[in-house]
Amino acid sequence: MAYSATIKKAIGCVRNALAAAGIERQDPRFAKHGEHAALADAPTILVACSGGRDSMALAAMSHIVCGMLGIHCAAVIVDHQLQAGSGQVAHVAASRCEDLGLDPVIVRVIDVKGTENGRSVEDAARQARYEAIIEVARDVDAAAVLLAHTRDDQAETVLMDALTRSSGIDALAGMPSAFVRDGIRFLRPFLDLTRAQTTAICTELKMQWWDDPTNGDTVAAHDPLPRHYPLRSRVRHTLMPYLCQFFDGDVSAHLAQATRVASVDRDFLELETDDWCRQAVRFDVDGAAAAIRADVLLGAHSAIRRRVIARVLAQLDIPFSLHHVLSIEALVVDWHGQGDLSLPRGYSVNRQKHVIRVCKNGVYANCGCTG
Repeated sequence: MAYSATIKKAIGCVRNALAAAGIERQDPRFAKHGEHAALADAPTILVACSGGRDSMALAAMSHIVCGMLGIHCAAVIVDHQLQAGSGQVAHVAASRCEDLGLDPVIVRVIDVKGTENGRSVEDAARQARYEAIIEVARDVDAAAVLLAHTRDDQAETVLMDALTRSSGIDALAGMPSAFVRDGIRFLRPFLDLTRAQTTAICTELKMQWWDDPTNGDTVAAHDPLPRHYPLRSRVRHTLMPYLCQFFDGDVSAHLAQATRVASVDRDFLELETDDWCRQAVRFDVDGAAAAIRADVLLGAHSAIRRRVIARVLAQLDIPFSLHHVLSIEALVVDWHGQGDLSLPRGYSVNRQKHVIRVCKNGVYANCGCTG
């Protein structure tokens, strides 16, 4: 079959992502035309598939690339149970992945616990989804998990983070093309592809897909999406088209270029943060509390201090804002006997001499970590 330029580009994106992760062709015979079964001990790639156009295109491209490399291609579908008929949507997505040749195809049903611990439903669903995917990745011993985020998703993420979360250069850097979470490697091969291109791939391959009703696709393009829709859907449906019209150009392309520049700076800051964390931070044996050496962290640049603090809070799974980070930084640079600082999820922060402890409320003396 002769592939279009769009499919060839998508195949290249997947192949380059796997190569960057050290996943290469297993044997020269897989470079030859024809069907070649992967060896039993070949690596497995796991595609996270929702059944939407982006992830269906990724499933199809990943199956093609895995065949070229002689590796196994599996899929995981997560049913969040947040919409009526979600089980049927997951079943259909699984059937379509099986028809493409992915094996095994695993459906995981999860419970999303609303706004527990100060999280929105969207954040809670994202957390639960990652936990389910990681569990499946371990079960199949996946060498990597592929996520179907596109250039459009990247642009939307940059806008949402920059406008709502005050997260500095991290917001401009957007989603990384590769990251590790709980020991599992995740890759985003499609960050250079647009949603229009994934749609074209599905159309060319005559693949059907599911459109999430919360995306607002049934609302007229010229009508703003109502506020009860998720923020990402409103950014996609209303804000991005307005910005493209306002600037008379493809805003997602410009934002994608900006993320590539900012991500280099972010990577450098992350390396510096690694070093300072090793010097200044200790976690207790259960990973439920942390001690920060204020006297050590005082020697770091403010940009690094704030990243160290943010990383500690993230590792303790504490939802936080810039206000929380700046308040803790004040315990380092402007210490004058302040009292406890309250954090979400029942945590608080206290400085005793040169040590700042982040623990569950009222347990500083026994939080299990030392400076």
